Amino acid sequence: GIGRAIARVAGAGRGRGGVERAIFTMVCQRALEPASKLEATRWVGRDVAIDGVQGVSDDQLYRAMDFLLACSERVQESVFFSVASLLNLEVDVIFFDTTSTYWESELCEQTSDEQDAPGEADGNDGPLRRLGHSKDHRPDLPQVVIGLAVTREGIPVRCWVWPGNTNDQTVIKEVKDDLNGWRLGRAIYVVDSGFSGQENLRHLRSAGGHYIAGIKLRSGMADTEAALSRQGRYATVKDNLRVKEVEIGDGEAAERYILCHNPVEADRDRARREQAIERIETELQRLKSQRERAKTKTDRDAHRRGECALRDHETLSKYLRQTKTGRLVLDREKIKGEERLDGKYLLRTSDPSLSAEDAALGYKQLLEAERSFRDLKGVLRLRPVFHSKDERIRAHILICFLALMIIRVAETRSGQTWRTIRAELGSIREGLFSGQDGQFTQTTELTRRQRELHTAIGVPEPPRFGHITPA
Repeated sequence: GIGRAIARVAGAGRGRGGVERAIFTMVCQRALEPASKLEATRWVGRDVAIDGVQGVSDDQLYRAMDFLLACSERVQESVFFSVASLLNLEVDVIFFDTTSTYWESELCEQTSDEQDAPGEADGNDGPLRRLGHSKDHRPDLPQVVIGLAVTREGIPVRCWVWPGNTNDQTVIKEVKDDLNGWRLGRAIYVVDSGFSGQENLRHLRSAGGHYIAGIKLRSGMADTEAALSRQGRYATVKDNLRVKEVEIGDGEAAERYILCHNPVEADRDRARREQAIERIETELQRLKSQRERAKTKTDRDAHRRGECALRDHETLSKYLRQTKTGRLVLDREKIKGEERLDGKYLLRTSDPSLSAEDAALGYKQLLEAERSFRDLKGVLRLRPVFHSKDERIRAHILICFLALMIIRVAETRSGQTWRTIRAELGSIREGLFSGQDGQFTQTTELTRRQRELHTAIGVPEPPRFGHITPA
């Protein structure tokens, strides 16, 4: 139903006759053999046979991208409800998260042989590409921030693109307001601790909505200490999940919190901390020996550099404190406080009808959004992006979103991963045969497994013979 949804939005305006096929071509390429838009013009007809597309030019693809961006909200809404109807989805829970994608270098964009065609070349950087907090651990490169909402089944609902320096705490209002106009009805929004500011939680609760939010669990924080100090037994949900509900506050100001404990993760936390402490003790002993041996200014400077590096270390510094004499020692009180947090995380929910067990299990499904980001960057190869104009960047990400929708529907209906589906159906070939009587195309005979996949996904099998041309 995605093609019909796009065709409805495109209408019958001038120059829009082939826009759906051009979009379909780019989505196909992204799902099957990700590459640049210019490569798609060579790919069609050479490597793939697409119904209704004999060939495509880069101008057609760029015009289709411009149309897609101009109608992005209507397209995403229409596409989602087509898929929701197809899969009988109940959109009662929305999972939201963000990621980022970066540009390798200016050289890659400006000199690549896969850059935009003459006359369609991207201009100077717009406001999107900015330095910011990189979730890919590349803060030195310009990036954009991508937001994605998915259902409990992992089906994408909608995507957003923001400048690379956007703070997670500032986007929730826009996300909630955008989806409010989609007639989704009562929905519970599930977000992690990066979005759980008080203002965001109030907004998620507006208009009858509810939320399940992760809360930062840090030793010494008021919410953490209140949750850990409340008496009560944990209820076992699964072998690796125990929950305990606590209320913080009194009367109408009381808030529902759920303390979750994962025994397996607790063992991992304990092992990681013990390794870190052992490493610190070894380093402190080395620095002590170095200090005792120091005779020259060079030796003393080397010792100070070693102490500074340990004090500023990203993970080890939290277990250290500096004495009045300037020496570094293990902070036993901080280590004891960290031990109380092993394998634990804190949730907050506004829905009084939701049990603690359901809230904890619902939050764990937030991994579906993370899985979608992994597929965008891995299976669909969102990067590298061969565009620098803002509108083209947004359109490129929207094409990747539509490809993600396709593969999620295929995975949901078949129970197989997209890699498996793509490899199995990718062996189907179409050959062109010529003789005295004319030409015809013939498709290889499908295997039993290929027929089963076509049936499960709900896609008609390709015709055995087609495109018969008499001499």
